[in-house]
Amino acid sequence: MFGLGWMEVGALVVIALLVFGPDRLPQAAAQAGKTLRNLRRMATNARDDLRSGLGPEFSDFDPADLNPKNFVRKHLLDDVEDSWNATPQPALEPVGAGPEPISELGFGELPPYDPEAT
Repeated sequence: MFGLGWMEVGALVVIALLVFGPDRLPQAAAQAGKTLRNLRRMATNARDDLRSGLGPEFSDFDPADLNPKNFVRKHLLDDVEDSWNATPQPALEPVGAGPEPISELGFGELPPYDPEAT
């Protein structure tokens, strides 16, 4: 639950019992539940108002896309991830057929010079 183990949840329950006491703990839990429901309802209403205000051309708009992490993943990394997950294409050349092996230079022989590389 929320990335917490049983030990952490148990510690939170004990702390809540110590802070609120056994008689006020049910009331505090009920109030926290009501607050959470109200926050969810407000977020849903705000999202629906935003979608209706933007018009039909933004019907597929998701406010989570405004998060920079999601924006980068969606717009920049989707193509990269697709290429990573794609099946490899067969090689154009048969295996073992590559560039010709380079022979060693003889005594006093100068190496090839490429003026564009320097």
